[in-house]
Amino acid sequence: MSSFEVIGGKKLSGTIVPQGAKNEALQILSAVVLTDQVITISNIPDIVDVNLLIELLHEIGVKINRISADTYSFQADQIDIDYLASEDFRKKSGRLRGSVMLAGPMLARFKKAYIPKPGGDKIGRRRLDTHIIGFEKLGATYAYDDALGCFTLSSNQLKGTFMLLDEPSVTGTANIVMAAVLAEGITTIYNAACEPYLQQLCNMLNRMGAKIAGIGSNLLTIEGVSKLGGTEHRLLPDMIEIGSFIGLAAMTQSEITIKNAGVAHLGIIPEKFRLLGIEFDIKDDDIYIPAQDSYTIQTFMDGGILTISDHPWPGFTPDLLSIVLVVATQAIGSVLIHQKMFESRLFFTDKLIDMGAQIILCDPHRATVIGLGRKNNLRGITMSSPDIRAGQALLIAALSAEGKSTIQNIEQIDRGYQFIDTRLRALGADIQRK
Repeated sequence: MSSFEVIGGKKLSGTIVPQGAKNEALQILSAVVLTDQVITISNIPDIVDVNLLIELLHEIGVKINRISADTYSFQADQIDIDYLASEDFRKKSGRLRGSVMLAGPMLARFKKAYIPKPGGDKIGRRRLDTHIIGFEKLGATYAYDDALGCFTLSSNQLKGTFMLLDEPSVTGTANIVMAAVLAEGITTIYNAACEPYLQQLCNMLNRMGAKIAGIGSNLLTIEGVSKLGGTEHRLLPDMIEIGSFIGLAAMTQSEITIKNAGVAHLGIIPEKFRLLGIEFDIKDDDIYIPAQDSYTIQTFMDGGILTISDHPWPGFTPDLLSIVLVVATQAIGSVLIHQKMFESRLFFTDKLIDMGAQIILCDPHRATVIGLGRKNNLRGITMSSPDIRAGQALLIAALSAEGKSTIQNIEQIDRGYQFIDTRLRALGADIQRK
């Protein structure tokens, strides 16, 4: 098991370019199965989760050509759909939650799909149910196959319908959209997710010949077509990485420029970091963060303690709450972090408390952070990365702490962040992979 050794307390400086968006990549790559024509995708991040999905596409028969470091072409003209029912596929897809995104395209084009049974709470029953219920409303039948050890979906012909999603699940919406584009008739999805990555998927599908209206809203109307063609697509910069770099600059008192940040697609993210007192300038598509000795958390207009919570887009993404929490530990002032959408995301705070942070974990969903205002620096410790986002947050904490920190289980960080140690060293960070 690999680890990072970090010597903290160093000021960083320089320019960094965000990777392509991980969450968008998993949707876009799954969509290549919808056509037998060539699709070329650029700005693909070289990270574990994305590479595993590309490997799965190759295993089911997709022809893949790596044109450059971040650009691939895909052609799904000889698909082996029965591979999805194999034990090999179940093992590989079990390592990747995003493999469920193949179900919609497979069901739409080949009339059947397989979903390996999720383990425990790793995926979460409600989120998987959103996918399945949507497929059923389109006319698919659903069952668990004991012999195959996976869920099976089948349909003679998907048919358009109206559906009101019980939650605006991004992956659920994307999966249903990919199934509906080849369905017969019109599908209306209300309470649909409207994140930029979902908008990107819909725009790409329209370029392929789909007929999707309402993009960017929570009401999508999809007129089914009989066939889709090829296209070219470029992934957006990863908004989670951009938020991480803003937090990193503040925590380490560093002067950093984030180039080509896709500012138009960041929504409320910049404003949330400004609420923490972080100063930065947006110049064209770049974000310049100057070195700050200190930053002060704002209060509500009535003087109440600031609360930052997650919410479906255009609200604040839950993937950045871990970063906000860490950044608040060295701010002046207090903030309540309210993680509404997921449980256990805040349990990594025990490691920050061991580093000297003042945090009260109220319950699995809420934590109060009392900013130290740099009166007491965090101290380096040995810790383990519990998940992708908490791992990146702990790395930022280690880079700002006094002394040496060791972060174990960094495979979690590698799942979502491309060559993060190499890129941070280019800014002057003292970080080594062991």
